[in-house]
Amino acid sequence: MNLDAKLRERLLLARAVAGDRLMLADATLLAALDGTRPLSPGELAALNGSPATLRRFRHLALARRRGGWQSSTGMLRAASSGDVPALTTDDGLWTLHFVAQDGGWRVVLALDAAAPVAAGLLRERTLLRVTDGAGTTLLQGRLDADGECEHAWPFAAAPADHLQRHGATFAVTALAAP
Repeated sequence: MNLDAKLRERLLLARAVAGDRLMLADATLLAALDGTRPLSPGELAALNGSPATLRRFRHLALARRRGGWQSSTGMLRAASSGDVPALTTDDGLWTLHFVAQDGGWRVVLALDAAAPVAAGLLRERTLLRVTDGAGTTLLQGRLDADGECEHAWPFAAAPADHLQRHGATFAVTALAAP
């Protein structure tokens, strides 16, 4: 990349926009990177108008170039008792555990230590976010030395009820560094 292109990139990514937030979903950005679906004019305008979205797009592009992991999805299978068993992502990299504690719940995200991407994720201390099917954050943080991240369950409803009402799916995503 030449000096002019690097300067242009830094200026685009560093500019401040009041109320800036991610304007496009990772799936949309990844489809554009894959070439499976071009961005619409509105999506392109959103990308160009949001430094946060541009940073995420850049992060996804760099990770893809390095062959790094970006996201995994999983699904709540039928729970007969109302309790949520451990949920595993479709690719087997992540497991969500729900632990009853003091009348509430804790949610624990665990990385499969044998996964090819485990060493890199632990070394880089990647910031992770777990969301439900509606895109609401269930857990956000970095893995500890054991490959786990845990937090108090943020909702009044029990995990099985909440997940069932919000699409019965979840996603684990790497977040771009600020």
